[in-house]
Amino acid sequence: MSDSTYLNNKAKSINSFDAIIVGSGISGGWAAKELCEKGLKVLLLERGGPLDHPNYPTTTKDLWEFPNRLHLGTEDKKNNYVQSRHWSFREDNKHFYINDQENPYQETKRFDWIRANQVGGRSILWSRACYRWSDLDFEANAKDGHGVDWPIRYKDIAPWYDYVESFIGVSGNKDKLPYLPDGQFMPPFEMNIVERDFKEKIEKKYTDRHVIMGRSANLTKPVKGRGLCQARDLCHRGCPWGAYFSTNSSTLPAAFATGNLTIRPYSLVKRVLYDENKKIASGVEILDTKTKQEEKFYAKIIFLNAATVATTFILLNSISNRFPNGLGNDSDQVGRNLMDHHKGITANADVEGFEDSYYYGRRPASIYIPRFKNIHNQEKNFLRGFHLGASAYRNKASSEHRIGKEFKDAITEAGKWQIGIYAFGECLPYAENRITLNQHQKDAWGNPLLNIDCEFKENEKAMSADMAATAKELLEAAGYSNIRVHAEISFPGNANHEMGTARMGHDPKTSVLNAQNQMHDVKNVFITDGSCMTSSSCVNPSLTFMALTARACDFAVRELRKGNLS
Repeated sequence: MSDSTYLNNKAKSINSFDAIIVGSGISGGWAAKELCEKGLKVLLLERGGPLDHPNYPTTTKDLWEFPNRLHLGTEDKKNNYVQSRHWSFREDNKHFYINDQENPYQETKRFDWIRANQVGGRSILWSRACYRWSDLDFEANAKDGHGVDWPIRYKDIAPWYDYVESFIGVSGNKDKLPYLPDGQFMPPFEMNIVERDFKEKIEKKYTDRHVIMGRSANLTKPVKGRGLCQARDLCHRGCPWGAYFSTNSSTLPAAFATGNLTIRPYSLVKRVLYDENKKIASGVEILDTKTKQEEKFYAKIIFLNAATVATTFILLNSISNRFPNGLGNDSDQVGRNLMDHHKGITANADVEGFEDSYYYGRRPASIYIPRFKNIHNQEKNFLRGFHLGASAYRNKASSEHRIGKEFKDAITEAGKWQIGIYAFGECLPYAENRITLNQHQKDAWGNPLLNIDCEFKENEKAMSADMAATAKELLEAAGYSNIRVHAEISFPGNANHEMGTARMGHDPKTSVLNAQNQMHDVKNVFITDGSCMTSSSCVNPSLTFMALTARACDFAVRELRKGNLS
């Protein structure tokens, strides 16, 4: 599809819509679907270029078609000096990521801001893990006094989890764990023989540690317009079958089907326009990144879904007489409490036996060990908790020191079984972990340079050490050998789960949004990307972003029709 196809030229000339959505990633795509299906005329603004499902440029290429065999070249690392910090940035999908040379930011402390650069955003690149939060997560701040209390509980969002899961397709088991609620699931993927052995041994030794099949937004049953997962493990290239949930394969087609959606790519949103007389937002100002021209668009309601860091930039850059420190920032909380999950812990072991067994395909989901620390009894050295994931596999047999026929035979044989464990931990909200704007320096687009000052603190470091020790303990408990542990905490941003800079809360003095994701101080602006989160849990947040978005859209349209947002 050409750039011009994305533009409704008549609407563009008028520049007025019922709703404007900033960002087309996971939450922005959901906002587009919901608002369009409710009858609103919607403008979706995306800073990146067009990307049409199923036309992903490298999705069917073979390894030998890539000059560097998936490795990054010198120029790639130079142009993408931040993006290349992340494991997922490779030769076969580098076109989906932003060019860091052209889009710099400042790091007071290292923060790996991993950014996509096309319609669909990071929904093309996410790892698709889908887990509901529970009241263990929503009540955490209130119980231990860190951050502010969430203005919602699980019962408020549970119906919206149902709604979202039923549309996107989530594979998983009904595991009956109260702190990891079950959902509307398609059939799960299967554990292989060593993973089943691991599960049996761990659950026999521990009563509080459960090994379950991971829950993933990869289809194990077809849905309208999308096909089954082919177990290729090439999701990061874009899936031509639409077998994993993305904006491009799922929510955008639904929004387009209504005839109510206009998408404008290459649109970098600079600020939200505020009407001082009506005391509401009137629209947004954008910079066209191709023509370098500025343009304004107007709407009755605005959804900010640019992802946490970019949404924060827009809010802080939206200065007016009423809001000299940024839109809706009376509380001075915009930009503060930046969170991300910490990772970096891996443990691997050799598994004896099972040489007569193998597995089929390259499954897109790992096995999963839900959080079991700090649920009933409090650890002495850290608050909150972590989860673990694992996969068992067989590499090729060793071909070292072999030549000729022996070498050929060796590389066609499977080696011994191995198992690997990884971990994700919760980060507490800290007011000093924040995003600010440097008004004295400008970026390539003439905007103030964004600065990030964020670090993991003692609680995260203590938890990380326990994550490494626990992973080792589990492999030992299973009786596996040659255990290798890599214990190095990641830098913030590298888990791609940025959250917290425009948090929800009860009190406008200490939060930015109310229980409906509506700004306390600007009633027609809604924020449902990661910046709305009040705590980070240790559970992957994307499913919660989607559920909160659907819920907020329902509320916003009802309020709009009542005349309460004008």
